[in-house]
Amino acid sequence: MNKTIFITLLVFPLVLFSQNCDCETDFNWVKSTFEKNDAGFTYALKNKGKSEYSNHNKIFEQRVRQIEDPKECTAAILEWLKFFRSGHISLRRVDGESSEPVSDKKIRERYRDTDTIAIDLKAFDRYLVSKKKVDYEGIWVSGSYKMGVKKVGNEFIGFIIEADGVYWTKDQVKFTIRPDNSCVYYMRDHSKKHFDQTTLLGNNYMKMGFVTLKRVTPEFGRNSEIDRYYKAMSSDVPYFEAIDDQTGYLRIPSFSGSKKVAIDSVIEVNRRIISKTPNLIIDIRDNGGGSDRSYYGLLPLLYTNPIRTVGVELLSTHLNNQRMLDFIHNPDYGFNEEEKIWAQAAYDQLEGQLGSFVDLDSTIVDITKYDSVQSYPKNVGIMINENNGSTSEQFLLAAKQSKKVKLFGKTTAGILDISNMYFVKSPCGELELGYCLSRSMRIPEMTIDDKGIQPDYYMDKTIPVYQWIDFVAESLKE
Repeated sequence: MNKTIFITLLVFPLVLFSQNCDCETDFNWVKSTFEKNDAGFTYALKNKGKSEYSNHNKIFEQRVRQIEDPKECTAAILEWLKFFRSGHISLRRVDGESSEPVSDKKIRERYRDTDTIAIDLKAFDRYLVSKKKVDYEGIWVSGSYKMGVKKVGNEFIGFIIEADGVYWTKDQVKFTIRPDNSCVYYMRDHSKKHFDQTTLLGNNYMKMGFVTLKRVTPEFGRNSEIDRYYKAMSSDVPYFEAIDDQTGYLRIPSFSGSKKVAIDSVIEVNRRIISKTPNLIIDIRDNGGGSDRSYYGLLPLLYTNPIRTVGVELLSTHLNNQRMLDFIHNPDYGFNEEEKIWAQAAYDQLEGQLGSFVDLDSTIVDITKYDSVQSYPKNVGIMINENNGSTSEQFLLAAKQSKKVKLFGKTTAGILDISNMYFVKSPCGELELGYCLSRSMRIPEMTIDDKGIQPDYYMDKTIPVYQWIDFVAESLKE
């Protein structure tokens, strides 16, 4: 049975604590739940030491006693959690008083104090039309957002022109680019994201972290390489296209379980072309993971020899084992009868070994074999970067075993060893904690967390990101 891995690092603040809970109460619940149930807790404690953990706790125990604001509390507890690892941890506030969806009006009220900037758009448009200098000023789009960027003092302020009208409304400040080109960007929930570098890609694209914007006004000279890069990095669905008669390009922006059908469909529709083209580029940059099942359709394209996959052990506790019952009784998981039988057997096995790490498959290594090796593609280049984690890294561990495959790009995020996230609500109903149920049996001989997977070909800073595709295409021909 395949196990789904998620990455979630979101914070959704409420306006008030409930009557019976405060920050200290929330912290104590998170601490106790994590210590007893997280599969990576003892591993982190062993690596970092009990003394350091004790000092870490003293700092935060004192800190949370003084916090009254829920948003500040959530941020503090999430900071406490990051002692253990950088990913596969989640903490968010939820509305415990009602199961009804929060109204648009309440959401707007929640974010009404966000900074705004008053800009006369007609005058700004006239100014931009006459503008000759290429810099950050302009009107930009990214997804459903239309934003203006105006220089104010020595900073560039990005403000909303058009958005969803609920989480973000006209004139609200979406980001600030500082004189050193670092950026403070506000996410959908208005939480801050800091990016060290803001970069203009050619004249009409701007990149800050994982965010890429396209200039609408004024439009300067276009660049086909950058247009192709923007298409790849802004797409939320997989697609295939031919680079030339020797190279195909397959973009996979996510391995989310909901994308599996789309990934398999793109492969199937283009199988005839792929099977006649010598070289294939698979671009998974910024793919943060999802479900292992989503990449299974790619493996036959890469396969040259049996693929060895080291399994995981599940930490058995009453709380953790509840997930198996969720598989059975919660229709959202979509388990069929055969899978429900497996889940019930797994639950019984786990309950019989409480407090232990359990290998449900009774084997350390699974070996995947296919009947044949496909003649084409002959060479496969997989493009990676620092935003690849979780299931994306699991895919890379499998793909690297093929003699056809080389990795191009930058070292991945390193979020894989502790996995299989589970989400539970606090007794007060205000917090939802996401922690992990399993640890890899690669530990400690071959760890990925906080190290990442290195590329075979490092794409250094002298190669602009919009030229990566052409670089890989040419490399595969050599």
